[in-house]
Amino acid sequence: MRDLAAELGKWHAARKNYAVASVIGITGSAPRPLGAAMAVDDEGTVIGSISGGCVEGAVYELCREALRTGTPVRESFGYSDDDAFAVGLTCGGVIEVFVQPVGEAERSVLDTVLRAVEPVALVRDLRSGEAMAVGASWIVGTEFDATVAAEARAMLEFGATGVRVLGCADRERTVFIESQVPPPRMIVFGAIDFAGAVARIGKFLGYHVTVCDARPVFATKARFPEADEVVVSWPDRYLAGTQVDSRTVLCVLTHEAKFDVPLLEVALRLPVAYVGAMGSRRTHADRMARLRAVGLTEAELAHLRSPIGLDLGGRTAEETAVSIAAEIIALRRGGSGLPLGTSGAPIHRDSVPVPEVAVPDTLEFAEFDVSPGRPARHG
Repeated sequence: MRDLAAELGKWHAARKNYAVASVIGITGSAPRPLGAAMAVDDEGTVIGSISGGCVEGAVYELCREALRTGTPVRESFGYSDDDAFAVGLTCGGVIEVFVQPVGEAERSVLDTVLRAVEPVALVRDLRSGEAMAVGASWIVGTEFDATVAAEARAMLEFGATGVRVLGCADRERTVFIESQVPPPRMIVFGAIDFAGAVARIGKFLGYHVTVCDARPVFATKARFPEADEVVVSWPDRYLAGTQVDSRTVLCVLTHEAKFDVPLLEVALRLPVAYVGAMGSRRTHADRMARLRAVGLTEAELAHLRSPIGLDLGGRTAEETAVSIAAEIIALRRGGSGLPLGTSGAPIHRDSVPVPEVAVPDTLEFAEFDVSPGRPARHG
């Protein structure tokens, strides 16, 4: 739901009532992940998407119904061979959608989630529609039960999202727990023209983008307006002192040994998702020799993607940025980089089905929505 934050923030400021539809279960192939959301306000305005178009019209009507009645709605959509005109997913999967009317109480909880700068779990009771936001040491909204809060915090630790059936003191509750974590970081080293294009595509992919360069005349916000921050610092010193995690991607575009070698000496020893370095094959060979000379092991060097990017034949800064983004996505999602028409691999394969507690009115499986760079974990 975080991708709707800007628009929902405006609706909250205007104290609008609206209904939000969320994907809470998936079996087979589906175009959007768990937690994908679409919202409809009381004037009929729509933001977001839950299926890329397949079932949007039907879900729109469910949202309008929830707004009229004030009652949550659950519905499943799947492809029907018996009825070619049935509403469903042409990709053959099945999704379950939860539609929740959002009034004053729910708006307060959702506003807390959307504004949070720390990891937070949004918990919604799938029968009543009651909601609470759970942080590491706080709760906002309806406090269901200590069991629910504990489960939410456990799932938040792994960035997991899914339906859970929990035995609580008052009754058994079926809840949808949606982990919201800050966007992953992309740090672009080298304030060159290619960096501007990489920063733009990084923002498009949902990264928090930092551009870093030791030269103040080049490292300016005016040159990189799409970046979240522009830092003037020696790259290796900045990287050694900034916060990174297993989702962070590092793009080294300086291709000068005096910057590259100290920077990569730090980068290749960090537990980050991706380290790529720009340069010709000759530059790459020289760089590898220098890195071995400063003591990097072959195992550490194996994490380096150089020359950076996939072979798309691109020449412009924008085309180069696309090739870099493609390599990051392929590595993050386990893609082959081959044309989909020839690879034979599943199109959507970044989520791992997890057996769920059997409940008659839920799908057979729930899923973990694995955050970028995080390993899948069976529940």
